[in-house]
Amino acid sequence: MHERQRLLAGGIFLLAFLGRRIVVNSVELTFELPDNARECFYEEIKKNQTATLEFQVVTGGQYDVDVSLESPTQEILYRQIKTQFDSHQFTAQATGIYAACFSNEFSTFSHKLIYMDFQVGDEQPLPGVDEHATVLTQLESSSQEIHKSLNAILDYQTHHRLREAQGRKRAEDLNERVLWWSLTETFAILVIAIGQVVVLRNFFSEKKPSQMNYQQFK
Repeated sequence: MHERQRLLAGGIFLLAFLGRRIVVNSVELTFELPDNARECFYEEIKKNQTATLEFQVVTGGQYDVDVSLESPTQEILYRQIKTQFDSHQFTAQATGIYAACFSNEFSTFSHKLIYMDFQVGDEQPLPGVDEHATVLTQLESSSQEIHKSLNAILDYQTHHRLREAQGRKRAEDLNERVLWWSLTETFAILVIAIGQVVVLRNFFSEKKPSQMNYQQFK
């Protein structure tokens, strides 16, 4: 009986967790921003609704990008110049379409890979919890704690994946630079060795007597 109750509670919690991921309006993606380019993402936000914009430059150039957040009236709510990562939370003062824009126009040849998370609205509570006037049971309290812990784990995993991708890209760039430097050094050594052999042969080479006599009588 207790085993069935634990399985049922686990199933309810899983459905609640999946429901949370569907109810919360969030745009989370990784996109490529070419050089001399500007990309904007639009989200409809209602008045007095809370929203959070989080971004990070994963790869490309000096790992920086220009970011701006515009209201429906074209008012600049948030702006950062050549920033690698940041997070900004705000409350909408009016209902409308808000734009989060990323600019790489200052770069002439570096493409950027950018992670963005644009979350709108507060997190919905677990179904069945806080819907009654009585004190929360131990199972409900435990469900809330597990729910918060899983959300924190998801955030940590996302940031660890971004750091891993960033470190891998830097290692690949360093490996490519070392490879080209090694090839350049090898080519330079070969050229110097061949040049030294040619010069030394010219120093120790003797002219034939017939050639020397011909040059004297000429």
